[in-house]
Amino acid sequence: MEELARFFPKEEQPFWQKALKGRLTELRMRAGKPLLFSDGQREWFVSGEGERICHAKGAKVMERQDLSRLLLHFCKHSLYAYEEELREGYLTLEGGHRLGVAGQVVTEAGKIRTIKNISFLNLRIARQLKGIAEEVLPRLYEQGRIQNTLIVSPPGCGKTTLLRELIRLVSDGNPYGEGVTVGVVDERSELAGCFLGVPQNDLGIRTDVLDGCPKAIGMRLMIRSMAPVVIAVDELGGPEDLEELAEASRCGVRLLATAHGASAEDVRLRGLEEFFDCILLLGKREGRPVILRCLERKKEVQGGSMGGKRELDRRMHDTAWKHGTGRILLPGGAKADQDLERTEGALRAHGRGDPIWQENPSGMSDPGRRTEGDGAWKVL
Repeated sequence: MEELARFFPKEEQPFWQKALKGRLTELRMRAGKPLLFSDGQREWFVSGEGERICHAKGAKVMERQDLSRLLLHFCKHSLYAYEEELREGYLTLEGGHRLGVAGQVVTEAGKIRTIKNISFLNLRIARQLKGIAEEVLPRLYEQGRIQNTLIVSPPGCGKTTLLRELIRLVSDGNPYGEGVTVGVVDERSELAGCFLGVPQNDLGIRTDVLDGCPKAIGMRLMIRSMAPVVIAVDELGGPEDLEELAEASRCGVRLLATAHGASAEDVRLRGLEEFFDCILLLGKREGRPVILRCLERKKEVQGGSMGGKRELDRRMHDTAWKHGTGRILLPGGAKADQDLERTEGALRAHGRGDPIWQENPSGMSDPGRRTEGDGAWKVL
């Protein structure tokens, strides 16, 4: 991450080249407090010479004037030119990195007019992880078409990172479906990371981006102007978003989206479930982002020798992202997958169709037992 030093004033770059060594996800700078670095799992400080240390004692402290000088530098010495972005609470830097700001908010008629006396900065490092969606991708396609998919998680669990990779795969094409046109409405410049209108992240060869545009306005505009097959948006929220989701569905556009939450119940309470076929629930285990559950709308199918109609449930292992390799780990391991394949083969040989699965803590799937799921949803 030493290349990030180029964003800082020239006279300070030797310090930042040392301080920014190694893997990094964010750097927090607070007036009167020590610099705090994080890689998503651990935190550390640095000394006045830029060396990494474990304790706040002896760490470099950022003063208010230090933050003011840095902010002015990031704004190319013109706060006025970046006033609109600062009002939204962040600046987007070249490379898709983001500088979050906090301080004293000045309102007018119930809206933020400006933020002054900025005393808190958070440099969030953009990092695209390719390959993290490969294991879940086949569960999101049906007859060669991507299903309407919602990624749900608390903050900091990787939903935007996963959505970004799904957009790229849907746009470029993959073993489960041909590449299609994707329209991205990037209200907070987090998906594409546009700098001067040019995406800094790879979202695929068939992707168009509306940068900095409110989702509710952007979805309608994108449909009219760019005729996408799929629309992708980050962090669905207000009722106006629901109206545009309904309009997009009526137009036959497929949806890829994220929302804050921790369960399928959170999705219901916000009125989102009717627009999506699949829900991916994300969380953290041992400090690492994981796909906790994959839910699909329940479908009734003819039950073969099991008799009558039944709910068809499939299983999905918990999956964890492995940094650096772009692969997804399956806690059940190869043996679990072999056992699963043998059991499915035996059931099909006896005319019983697909088995009904129930998740269990070991990551192994238990054939022949019914999964309760979540209301209108089943566990994949």
